[in-house]
Amino acid sequence: MNVYSTENIRNVALLGHGGCGKTSLVESMAFTTGIIKRIRTVAEGGTVSDYDKEEIKRNFSIQTSVIPIETDGVKINVLDTPGLFDFSGEVHEALSVADAAVIVISGKSGIEVGTRKSFDFCAKKNIPVIVYITNVEDEHVDAAAIVEELRDEYGTKIVPFQMPIKEGHEFKGFVNAATMKVTDESMNESVAEEGDNDELDEYRMQLLEGVAETSEELMEKFFEEEPFTEEEISTAIVTAVAQGDLVPVICGEISSNYGAKTLIAAMKDYFSAPGVIADQFVGKKTKTDEECKATFDPAAPVSAFVFKTIADPFVGRFSLVKVTDGVLKADCTLYNGNKDTEERIGKLYILRGKEQIEIGELQPGDIGAIAKLSDTKTGDTLSQKADPIVFNEMSMPVPYTFTRYAAKSKGDEDKVSSALRKLMDEDLTLKEVNDKANRQMLLYGLGDQHLEIVRSKLSDRYKVEIELIKPKVAFKETIRGKVEVRGKYKKQSGGHGQYGDVLMEFEPSGDLETPYEFSEKIFGGAVPKNYFPAVEKGIAESCLKGPLAGYPVVGIKAVLTDGSYHPVDSSEMAFKMAAITAFKNGVMDAKPVLLEPIVNLKVDVLDKNTGDVMGDLNKRRGRILGMNPIEGGRQELEADIPLASLIGYSTDLRSMTGGSGEFSYEFSRYEQMPADAQEKVLKEAAEEKENEK
Repeated sequence: MNVYSTENIRNVALLGHGGCGKTSLVESMAFTTGIIKRIRTVAEGGTVSDYDKEEIKRNFSIQTSVIPIETDGVKINVLDTPGLFDFSGEVHEALSVADAAVIVISGKSGIEVGTRKSFDFCAKKNIPVIVYITNVEDEHVDAAAIVEELRDEYGTKIVPFQMPIKEGHEFKGFVNAATMKVTDESMNESVAEEGDNDELDEYRMQLLEGVAETSEELMEKFFEEEPFTEEEISTAIVTAVAQGDLVPVICGEISSNYGAKTLIAAMKDYFSAPGVIADQFVGKKTKTDEECKATFDPAAPVSAFVFKTIADPFVGRFSLVKVTDGVLKADCTLYNGNKDTEERIGKLYILRGKEQIEIGELQPGDIGAIAKLSDTKTGDTLSQKADPIVFNEMSMPVPYTFTRYAAKSKGDEDKVSSALRKLMDEDLTLKEVNDKANRQMLLYGLGDQHLEIVRSKLSDRYKVEIELIKPKVAFKETIRGKVEVRGKYKKQSGGHGQYGDVLMEFEPSGDLETPYEFSEKIFGGAVPKNYFPAVEKGIAESCLKGPLAGYPVVGIKAVLTDGSYHPVDSSEMAFKMAAITAFKNGVMDAKPVLLEPIVNLKVDVLDKNTGDVMGDLNKRRGRILGMNPIEGGRQELEADIPLASLIGYSTDLRSMTGGSGEFSYEFSRYEQMPADAQEKVLKEAAEEKENEK
């Protein structure tokens, strides 16, 4: 593959709702430009961008793949992203290096939740957009109606450039308002004049209105009905698209590659080279803390941002980078400012799906891959050691869905842990948490499907099996009453015996952040001072696993008031055991209760979904705290809710809201559980204890 200079590079993310046709569009573009010899369907498997075994098995995209396309001296790095919300971390990675985006809309399904989220992503990152509508040859697809709906939501910046012609419901070809050409169903082109085609005239007028709004000079010409020159139109389109003031709409059909060909030309002509988006890469010079920005200058010291990691046992380990300054060449040494280590850069590659194409250098703005870096992870910056820089972290969605996992085969724990680390290198939205308090390992992801695919990848890639189990919630135990109780430990087994005797008072301390408070009120040396630490140690150990259901104990005030000892048989161990006995009996007599973690939940939903979501939160024992209107006809619901009630919430919320609802939460406090909920938890704990026998 040729080396391309910055001005001849386009980095374009393909976005859209799951199943809208992104992967099929990439396949069509690859065929149109000669990368592949025949088009494969997603159902058939083996498409150029969906090469992962899980993607082929499930018929949908799971990870972002890079498909470089060469056309007329320009290289377009197409980043094909997943449409399913469980894999939105892949979208964030792609958008961190994209200079533009194509939002794909299924003509059959129309504007969907994923469409709107794609527009939101691009608006937040100031990324220019082209819209591509698929399946327009279908008799039931009304592309004009989709355009009108887009204009209603996003304004007159939505401009149809190329649209289908239909007589009744029969597809007859395309009209192109930008080139003033008509293409019939046999793909024969002809130049049209104003007045030849009513539909073309209407789309041309919308295009000219959009062009006119790009400058006062053009607006004045438009109102005076002076014709624009083709150069004025072309220049205005490029400027307006780059500024987000104009969003061209292009259409395509499945049976021909005309739409793909038109889209490729539009990406080349209307999207800008890297560097147009202001402040895409901002960071600091690590030696001076001085702010720095990427300039995409080939004469500057080389730097590159690692936006994705692939750690496939068959494809190999690759760090995908975007060169932000200088020329990145093979066989060099760069410095990782995030890890304070040097990395030897061996061979450079261009990845095209799973295909690896070796290349000698990458110019600023280009995307490539480096094999087998030792310490570098996703989000790291590579630069010159003499002038090291670190770019700011890219934003990633926070995983809130969690499950418990365990290795199916005893002895596989280390293998599972090693394989999970490799998956977490690839996927920044996957987290592993060792919940020591409840003796369980937790996996956090963006949804139940995300976690299920992690389980499947562990099996297929790394040959280790895990079970996904309902997680234990981090309940705690405390007491609500006051009690005085004696604990005695006495054992005789030849020689010295063991003897310890304590009288303890237990009552609530009022501090649920601390397991216990210990003090003593011993008079007359009933218990020698040298045994006080042993008594406290017994209390401390008892708090680790409470007598009610085995959960950690908090909020207890323990006072040693009396006891007795034996001058020969007493020992620290005996007094520790006596304290443990007193604790167990005392807690069970002091009105023990379970405490549950309460989180502050925020749910972002459309106005029309607020009633259903609020009703569901009430069923989950949530307490609604408020409802705040936000832009876009949405509401943010705030509620306090038990963490246990959020198990499975991601799937349920998407079902209630058609995928438009989003949520986040943070820990708030512990509260006493209602009696009926406590009874259910105690029953489950007893059953689990019985099963472990």
